[in-house]
Amino acid sequence: MKTDKKNLDLLFEEESAEESSEKDGIVTIKLKKSPVTSTVFDWLGSLFMALICVLLLMTFFFRVIDVDGPSMETTLINTDKVVITDLFYTPHRGDIVVISHGEQYDKALIKRVIATEGQDLQIDFENNKVYVDGELLQEDYIQGITRQGDRTPEEVNGIIPEGKVFVMGDNRTVSLDSRFHEVGLINVSDIIGKAQLDIIPHSYDDNGNPKLDLTKIRYLYD
Repeated sequence: MKTDKKNLDLLFEEESAEESSEKDGIVTIKLKKSPVTSTVFDWLGSLFMALICVLLLMTFFFRVIDVDGPSMETTLINTDKVVITDLFYTPHRGDIVVISHGEQYDKALIKRVIATEGQDLQIDFENNKVYVDGELLQEDYIQGITRQGDRTPEEVNGIIPEGKVFVMGDNRTVSLDSRFHEVGLINVSDIIGKAQLDIIPHSYDDNGNPKLDLTKIRYLYD
């Protein structure tokens, strides 16, 4: 059946979906993408690339860690989720860090760095005061008493050895940390990363149960 080119051109012009051209007596038809289809594919492509970027970042640069227990209260609440990173990280006093394990404790810990290698740590357990290189730390974040663990003051106080850090939880009364032989001084190589963002924070309800509190989303460094 012979195709009427004029009718064919008119049909495609009305639908705005195709283009046609003729060369050497051959009619060529080119399909056009509709604006809606093009937008959807562009959007899906952008979403796919964004997901790939997020997965790469979360795999190689960032991790999300659950807070387990009350040892960092009131800075971090049990069941909070924090974003950590170890990219170009060197421990500094005051950092909140996630640790793979202690000396005899094989679970992950989240604590605050109190002193790093080469610093002189002195804890006055009687007066609840902590000194680093002779400077009294202003620890507005702590809760409870900085009680002595099963390590003696002589074992705790002094110069922090190379490659080690001394850590404590902000809830000093209940925290299992470097004051105890079970945790002890932490190898820098055992630090998984520094806490950067409290991304899913909680507060306690009237019954003492954690509840989601997005008003507390915040960075965890000064």
